[in-house]
Order: sequence, then structure tokens, then C-alpha cells
Amino acid sequence: MKIPHRLLAALSLSAIAWAAQAHSFKLGKLTIGHPYARSTAPGQPAGGAYLSIRNAGAAGDKLVSASADVSRSVELHEMKMDGDVMRMREVSAVEVPAGKAVELKPGGLHIMLMGLKAPLKQGEKFPLKLKFEKAGEVTVTVNVEGPGASHDMKH
Repeated sequence: MKIPHRLLAALSLSAIAWAAQAHSFKLGKLTIGHPYARSTAPGQPAGGAYLSIRNAGAAGDKLVSASADVSRSVELHEMKMDGDVMRMREVSAVEVPAGKAVELKPGGLHIMLMGLKAPLKQGEKFPLKLKFEKAGEVTVTVNVEGPGASHDMKH
């Protein structure tokens, strides 16, 4: 079967675009996968950052804090249903069990960027420092994607 050059070129560009978006960071036995944020509207006071954390170690760890210069403060949050109402609350840490992965995603656990200093614009990037109880600190690069961005981060 012969594949037309235009189709081959389009597939190659798709693969390049996917590879450019896919990025991960290592900290000891932890792998932080594809940190991203959704773009925000002018005047929007807060935004969210999302990523996955895979723990290949024999001991659990905890994400205890995060910080970024794009906002006045950064909080770890959880959204969950309380009866018929979706509630968001700050959590003190995000558990990362040994041998497991945790996904911080829209509608679940996530990182809140409170008091944005400027809108998050699609195509921009910013550093986000993550602090873990045992593994220490790592700075990851967050890609700002479109307002409806979502990723299936299953490993």
C-alpha cells in the first residue's frame, strides 16, 4: 500500500506536535508528566495547573506544596461531589503511593494559581516548583494550552 506524500506529511506534523506537547521531569523515583495549564481570560483571578506524578519507588511520598511567579499564591486543591454540588477545597498534601500514579486534572485534584498577575496565554510556558515530602523539590515547565485542554495521562 502506497501512502500519499500529503498524508505522510500530515501524520509527521501530528507526531511532531504531539512530541512537542509531551514532556516529563524526573525527581528520584518520581516522574512528573505533562504539566499544563489552561489559558485564562483577562481579569480572571485564578487558573489551574495539571500534571501526573508516577512513583516508581518502594515508599510513598506526598506533594506538599507548589509555587509559581505567575500568581500571588499557589494551592493544592481537590474537587468532588457533595450530594448534587461540586465542591472545591484546599488540601494540605497530595498522596503519591509507592508504585502508583496520581493524576492532577480538571474536576479532581489540581493546582490552583491564585491571584494571577496576568492572563495565561496559549503557547506560553512558565516554571512551577513542586515540593515533595521525601523526594525534595523540582521545577517543571508548564505549557499553557487552550481553555478546554484536557489530557488522559494514563501511563
